[in-house]
Amino acid sequence: MTATTARPTARSARKVEPIYYAFLLPALILFTLAITVPGIIGIFFSFTDSIGIGEWQFSGFTNYIAAFSDPAIASSFLFTFGFALVTVVVVNVCALLLAVGLVARIRFKTGLRAIFVIPMVVSGIIIAYVFQFLFQNSVPALGSLLGIEALQTSMLASEDLAWIAIVIVTAWQAIPSALLIYIAGLLSIPGDVYEAAAIDGASGRQQLLRITLPLVAGYVLINVILGFKGFLNAYDVIVGLTNGGPGTATRSIAMTIISGFNSGDYAYQMATATMFFVVAVVIAVLQLVVTRGRNSV
Repeated sequence: MTATTARPTARSARKVEPIYYAFLLPALILFTLAITVPGIIGIFFSFTDSIGIGEWQFSGFTNYIAAFSDPAIASSFLFTFGFALVTVVVVNVCALLLAVGLVARIRFKTGLRAIFVIPMVVSGIIIAYVFQFLFQNSVPALGSLLGIEALQTSMLASEDLAWIAIVIVTAWQAIPSALLIYIAGLLSIPGDVYEAAAIDGASGRQQLLRITLPLVAGYVLINVILGFKGFLNAYDVIVGLTNGGPGTATRSIAMTIISGFNSGDYAYQMATATMFFVVAVVIAVLQLVVTRGRNSV
């Protein structure tokens, strides 16, 4: 028997130790009870007229038809996806630039790394309330002091600018996690590569564009996927900053669904949540197709 035929036989004969199932089973049970079962129940009730309690009747696709024609639902979808795309770009550009600086030969880089990851461990709602005070009081006061008219009015009160404040605060909290991934990627690049490039006369800019960026492309992909998925679920920062206002200009999908639950539109918002779930699954499948067969890291 040759080695090529023996290898698959050995793999097929390999048995999984029972202890692995003992570790897997509790997590599987918890996931099923906390995620799968409630999700199935929610999808079921999206085809009813339930208000969350009491009697209910089947209503077919009535909730879905109403949700598709609801401008408030469409507005929340557009805002959420637009916000997620812009924030992903801001977070990854800032995090990559910071990572390049923090792996360079500078003094106190270890201490600076620790400082830059502090926002990651602070609750999003606390960060939102702090920045709300800054945007509503400190920034207008500074604008009045400097005579800058554009800063004298709070960004949070403007339908055209409030989303920018949300992007700033969300990015401030999300950059540290992306930064750590980029630092790990940059530290994995052998120093000999840069030494050889320097000997060949490559400038710092050329090294960044032709060596660093191609070699950390896998880490960029990871951060984009994780960030986009996370930003689609934006809730706490928006609640703390604008509570979806002015009006409904900054209301995310999560806010629309939760506010509907609180107002008795249980089945209707479960239909919205199911639609959002389907969209998220489609995005996840597309991401798997794009990344399939690639050695990201």
